[in-house]
Amino acid sequence: MKQHTSADTFDGLKGTVVTIGTFDGVHLGHRKIIDRLLASAQSNDLESVVLTFFPHPRMVLQKDTGIKLINSIDERIALLEASGLDHLIIHPFTKIFSRLTAEEFVKDILVDQLKARKVIIGYDHRFGRNRNANIEDLKAFGTQYDFEVEEISKQDVDDVAVSSTKIRKALNEGDLTKANEYLGYPFMLNGIVSRGKGLGKKFNYPTANLKIKETYKLIPAKGVYVARASINGKEVYGMMSIGTNPTVGGSDLTIETFFFDFDADLYDQHLQIELLTRIRDEKKFNSVDELIAAMQADERFSRDFIQKIDA
Repeated sequence: MKQHTSADTFDGLKGTVVTIGTFDGVHLGHRKIIDRLLASAQSNDLESVVLTFFPHPRMVLQKDTGIKLINSIDERIALLEASGLDHLIIHPFTKIFSRLTAEEFVKDILVDQLKARKVIIGYDHRFGRNRNANIEDLKAFGTQYDFEVEEISKQDVDDVAVSSTKIRKALNEGDLTKANEYLGYPFMLNGIVSRGKGLGKKFNYPTANLKIKETYKLIPAKGVYVARASINGKEVYGMMSIGTNPTVGGSDLTIETFFFDFDADLYDQHLQIELLTRIRDEKKFNSVDELIAAMQADERFSRDFIQKIDA
């Protein structure tokens, strides 16, 4: 896959099949669209292109800095690359870009820059200044500028019954099972291991404290999760706590993972940690002894769960 930092830098050699969207989560619904894109490109001897945007349009237009995304931009790139695309264009979404008229967007970007011969798009897609153009307008532009429009029908979308909004809601509510089912892969957190307060070590549960630099990355509901990471090429399981450590008077949100049967210095290492299932809510215990007993129960649950995966 070739990655491009804007539509202006696109340098494909052939005509293209293009799909457009934010693709947050790169979930099962997105993958159905990408499969159609790849099949169409192959059968028509064209190159496959995903045109996506960063920052998220809502961050720019609505100053909705509160929006949290399922994937960081790096995670989104990795997931899209794994799908087998020819080209991924991450176009900077700016206020100037948002003011392009529908025809300017079609002619200047889709036709002149991306050499689009076909566009695959959802039935409810809107584009252009103030999002005032719809799929019927796109079909009319297709006739004018000689490209085909393939519509993803409401039925097709409803059949998948998956959306980024539903996944964000599930993660916020702690329904990791539903979120992972809709994603088609385990939800992940990426960050650097930094020094915490060392409390876990005192309880015989030394943890890796994950710092995530992307402030827009969605952190799931507080609680305890079964987790997995690849560390130095080895698959390692553990249990992750997301929360404020209320039993010991904590107030800042931390993401801490105790890895089973593992002993190595992870400070300053980058880790990608997958969340496999949720064990329980965060709880304020009456004593440290109660907290340790709960952690022991969490470990037993986690090891049983992992054994079933590996069976």
